[in-house]
Amino acid sequence: MPSLFRFLFIVGMIAGAIYVGVFSLATFVKYQPREMVVTVPASKFVKPPR
Repeated sequence: MPSLFRFLFIVGMIAGAIYVGVFSLATFVKYQPREMVVTVPASKFVKPPR
């Protein structure tokens, strides 16, 4: 039984570290919004003849 508690403790610590990492990235990293323009050729809108 102690090995089960040790395993669960280690898994909990790893999950907690991952959670803290994701939370810190979401909180402290500021993104710069940019405008994106994609040119679509007119051939994409025309159905091919049968």
